[in-house]
Amino acid sequence: MIRIYCVCAGLLLLTISVVAQSRNVGGSISLKKRLHVNTLITEPGTIEIDWAGSYSLSSDGLFLPTVIKYTPVGRHDWWGRTEYSVAFNAFDGPASRFGQTMTVTGTCVLVDGTHLDIAVAPQITAFLRDEQGARLGATAIARVDWGRNSIGTTFGWSGATHSSPTNPAGTVDIGLGMGRRLAAGGALGHFSPHLNAGWERSTGLPRIVSLLEGVEYQIINAVAFDFSAQQVAAFGQRADRQVIFSITANLGHPK
Repeated sequence: MIRIYCVCAGLLLLTISVVAQSRNVGGSISLKKRLHVNTLITEPGTIEIDWAGSYSLSSDGLFLPTVIKYTPVGRHDWWGRTEYSVAFNAFDGPASRFGQTMTVTGTCVLVDGTHLDIAVAPQITAFLRDEQGARLGATAIARVDWGRNSIGTTFGWSGATHSSPTNPAGTVDIGLGMGRRLAAGGALGHFSPHLNAGWERSTGLPRIVSLLEGVEYQIINAVAFDFSAQQVAAFGQRADRQVIFSITANLGHPK
């Protein structure tokens, strides 16, 4: 019953999903890293920040989004097993202006096993400019760990409260990611190569297939750096190739 309440409460909170992948690089990278490197939620009682940057080789656009995450300490699913996060674009494109959207997510861990983890992440996306209304949605996440290997998958849906040609009525996306820590210790133990694939289909728009390949370097336990290359619409005629970097830092317990 508590687990059901957790999901229902999260769906009611539905606090910010993404219109286009290039507009939510920070949230996308954060989610992909959870498939093969990071834990599904931040350690309870700590604050974690993801800084990401994406440079489009096709349009010369530069995006610098940020995700701030916090998991409260508690014994309940909704307060102790749920991470709350806010994601926004610090700058958007060569015009260097504030981003279009802000996203609030609640990631609730439903299964926390030795090898299998399952979570659900309701979201709400609020538009700061250029669009009306909001987008409501949720993503289901599952991950399996064995040895130094991880493989995970996501299934997400979002819908617009006010649709437009650039804000589709509905979007379905499926993701798959895998990674491997190179060694149990030593210098190679800091490196984790990874590979991600995504499929997305929005109302009235053609499907988008994306690929992302990269490697994460764990500098210290609390800080990691990730460098990746991404191909959006990899098999289409309007492919967008991007270079992405991100830094994840756990700031510890707030004083």
